[in-house]
Amino acid sequence: MSKFTALGEAGAALLGGTVATGTALGGGSLSEIVRIRLADGREAVVKGGGRPEVEARMLRAIAGTGAPAPAVLAVGDGALVIEAVDAGGSISQAWPQIGTALATLHASKGASCGWNDDYAFARVAIENRWTQSWPAFWGERRLLVNVPHVGADLARRLEALAQSLPDRLPELAAPSLLHGDLWGGNVLVSPGGAVSFIDPACYYGHGEVDIAMLNMFDTPPRAFYDAYGPLEPGFDERQPIYRLWPALVHLRLFGSGYGGLVERLLSDAGV
Repeated sequence: MSKFTALGEAGAALLGGTVATGTALGGGSLSEIVRIRLADGREAVVKGGGRPEVEARMLRAIAGTGAPAPAVLAVGDGALVIEAVDAGGSISQAWPQIGTALATLHASKGASCGWNDDYAFARVAIENRWTQSWPAFWGERRLLVNVPHVGADLARRLEALAQSLPDRLPELAAPSLLHGDLWGGNVLVSPGGAVSFIDPACYYGHGEVDIAMLNMFDTPPRAFYDAYGPLEPGFDERQPIYRLWPALVHLRLFGSGYGGLVERLLSDAGV
C-alpha cells in the first residue's frame, strides 16, 4: 500500500466512509496530500505530516475572521481532512480578491504577539510563545533562533539586526492574525477567481509579514495593494527584515543556494 493510499483511507475512515478514488496532489517537500472521492460521492482533501490538530485550529481561526479557507472536516490519526475547494485558476487574475481577503484576515486582532501552539516547517521549529513586544518577538522568535544554524558571519549580522529592531519595528497595540506562510502556492484560485488560503502557520503579529512573504516569489500588482488598503509609513524599509524569516527557513531546509538571498536581504536591511 502506498503512503498516499494509506493516507486517503485514513481520511475516509475519519469521515466514516470508504475511498472510491484518490489522486495525489503536490504537497511539496513538507507533507503528503491526496484528494479523495468517497463511495457515497463526497470529496475531500487529506493532508498528512506536520501537526494536523494545530493546522486545523489555524484554518478554523482564519475562517472565523471571514477570510477564505477550506472547512475542516475531520482531524486525527496523523491526518487532516479538509473541504475540497476549486482550484485551477490563475493567481494573476485574483490579486484584488487576495488583497481583500488578506485585509479581512488582518482585521482580526489579538492582545499580544504569538500563538497558543509552537509549530514547525519540517525540522525548522517555529517558536510562537506569547510576547507583548513585537520587536522582541521578531528578533527572538524569527531571527535569533537561526543563529546556531548559520555561519558565523550571518550569525553576527542577525544579532546586529535583532539588536536594532526596537528602533525599526513598531510596537503593536493590537497585533493582526497572520497566515504566516502566505506565498502564492498557498493561495488556491478557482477558475472563477475565488481564493482560499491553505497551509497556514498562524500567529498574531504585524500584517506586513504576510505581504513580505507574498513578495518572495511573486510581485503583487497595484490592484492587490488598492484592495488591501493603505500601508503604514516605513513599509518598504521593513520588508527586507520580514522577508528574512522565510529566506532563513529556506536556507535551513534546502541548503546554501539560499545563502545569497539571506545576505542580500541583510544588506537591504542595512546590516
